[in-house]
Amino acid sequence: MQPFIVNRKQTNMKHFKRFIIPFLLLLISVFLRYFIEKYDFTYEESYPVFHKIGSILMIISIAWLLISSLRTIKRIFLEKFSTSEVDNLRSRKFHTQFNILESVFIALIIVIAIGAILMLFDDVRKLGISLFASAGVAGIIVGFAAQKFIGAVIAGLQIAITQPIRLDDVVIIEGEWGRIEEITLTYVVVKIWDLRRLIVPTTYFFEKPFQNWTRTSADILGTVFIYTDYHVSFEAMRKELTRVLEATSLWDKKVNVLQVTDAKTNGVEVRALMSAKDASTAWDLRVYVREKLIEFLQKNYPESLPRTRIKIEDDIKDGSKN
Repeated sequence: MQPFIVNRKQTNMKHFKRFIIPFLLLLISVFLRYFIEKYDFTYEESYPVFHKIGSILMIISIAWLLISSLRTIKRIFLEKFSTSEVDNLRSRKFHTQFNILESVFIALIIVIAIGAILMLFDDVRKLGISLFASAGVAGIIVGFAAQKFIGAVIAGLQIAITQPIRLDDVVIIEGEWGRIEEITLTYVVVKIWDLRRLIVPTTYFFEKPFQNWTRTSADILGTVFIYTDYHVSFEAMRKELTRVLEATSLWDKKVNVLQVTDAKTNGVEVRALMSAKDASTAWDLRVYVREKLIEFLQKNYPESLPRTRIKIEDDIKDGSKN
């Protein structure tokens, strides 16, 4: 109980520290705007300068406080939804939505704050009025120039709403197996199994097909193919597969099937089908089962291993000599 209380206090302290600097900036801005003109050591001509600096600091501090509040609310809410659990589909859904929406709101706050600061200057305000007068032409130019960027942003919002992918989803993209590590408004980072990062634009997930292994649940089926001779005992292999699965904690005890899926000229194809709680566990289970089945054939049925037969006919006539 004591470590939980300590961790809770540390978390609250981190949330509190996030507001210290913007709150101090807000106090300074209020001082510059409303109180500094009461002091006699400042020249009267400098009042507008301090007043404008105070206004700029006030806008920055308010925007900073809004962003800090947004991040704090998000983290407090997402603390209830841990992605470390086995069945974390609902948690990953909320993490994905809140991360993308956080990016949207932060971008809006920053844009509005920058616009408010620029409008404090008369020259910029006049420029803004002239731009509004020619908004049609400017809108067309900006639209063409930022077409791909706007499309990527809209795709990011679509991911937050429709969720074809979520954080920590297992996907296959461009032939690479990996997990969704980060989702932003414009791009997605996929962590490949060998620790490489594949970065793709958000529009990719609405323009090209891809595989999502954890779209509805994390559990998955794994397959192992064994190629043997026709003399193999399939019943013995079924019993061995059951024994191997029951001996490991990687198996979730749901699916255990061994079938002959093909018969070719030089042998047969045997498929072992098994289930696991997630894709990573399924990979480890497949490797383990493949190894144990091969060892079983080597020790107990070596004659059932794949072989190539060659028939040699003696066409030497009787009485002939080499």
